[in-house]
Amino acid sequence: MRKATSSLFAIGLLFVAAPVAHADSAGVSTFSAAAQVGYRVVPNITYFTANNYDAKLDMYQARGQNTPQATVIYIHGGGWTQGTKEANILNLLPYFEMGWNVVNVEYRLARVSLAPAAVEDCLCALRWVIRNAKEYNIDTSRLVVTGNSAGGHLALTTGMIPASAGLDRQCPGNEELKVAAIVNWYGITDVADLLDGPNMKVYAVTWLGSMENRREIAARVSPLTYVRPGLPPVISIQGDADPTVPYSHSVRLHAALEKAGVPNKLVTVPGGLHGNFKPEEYPRLYAEIRDFLAKHNLTGHSL
Repeated sequence: MRKATSSLFAIGLLFVAAPVAHADSAGVSTFSAAAQVGYRVVPNITYFTANNYDAKLDMYQARGQNTPQATVIYIHGGGWTQGTKEANILNLLPYFEMGWNVVNVEYRLARVSLAPAAVEDCLCALRWVIRNAKEYNIDTSRLVVTGNSAGGHLALTTGMIPASAGLDRQCPGNEELKVAAIVNWYGITDVADLLDGPNMKVYAVTWLGSMENRREIAARVSPLTYVRPGLPPVISIQGDADPTVPYSHSVRLHAALEKAGVPNKLVTVPGGLHGNFKPEEYPRLYAEIRDFLAKHNLTGHSL
C-alpha cells in the first residue's frame, strides 16, 4: 500500500478501503492532529427519548468558520437490528476532509422498538439539527443526509418523508424537516419486498415482527412510497451482486425518481457486494459523490 498523503480524504479512503492495522502511522498522526485542530467534538447528545431509551448523536463542528457550514448527517447500518454510531466513524472521514460539519446518529434498534421507531428517531435527529443550527454553526440550506445499508434506507426516509405521513409527531418542535441532498449507500427502498418470497431477509422480518399490519407499516417506511416531484437530489451507490439488499432496490428507486423528475444518479459497482468494495473503487465513488454534491451547490470549506 502506498504511503498515505497529508490529505484527510486520502487517509479516509485508506481507512475505508483497508483494515486499520495496515494504515500508515504518519497518515494516522496527520489525521489525528488535523481533526483535533479542525473540529470541536460534542459526543453523546441526547436528541430524543422514547421507550425509556435516550437516542444520542455526536456533533463534529468545524472550527474557525464565521458563516454557517454545510453539514452531513450520517446514519449507521445494521439491518435495523444491530450496529452503533461509534463503529462507523471511519465513514465520516471524507466529509471531514471536505470541511463539513458532521452529525453521527444512533437510533432505536429492533430489540428496543420495532418499525417504524428507527424512522421516527432519524426524523427527530434531523429536527434537532435544524433547531440547534445556530449553536453549532449549521447551514440548514446545506444539509445532506447519508448512510449505509439500513442507514441508507433511513437516510432516504429522513430526506423524503413528508409531514403528512405523521412520523415526526413525537419530535419536539414544528420546524419543517428538509434536506438539500441524500447520499444513499445500498439502502433498502421497498421493505415489504424483504418480508417474504425470494428476497426475504431475516433482518427485515425481525424489524417488522409479527404485527398483523406489518405490510401496511412496511409501505409506510419504504422510500419508494414517497417518490414525488420536488424531492431533494439523490445519489445511490450499490454493487450489482449485493447479496444483502437486492440491487433491484436501487434500480427501481432510480427509475421512480427519473419518472418524477427528481435529480438523481445511480452509481453501480460492477460485481460489488454489500459494501466492502475493492480498494480501487473508493476514489471513484467518493469522486462521484463530491461531483454530485458540487453540481447542486453543496460544498464545504476544505481543510
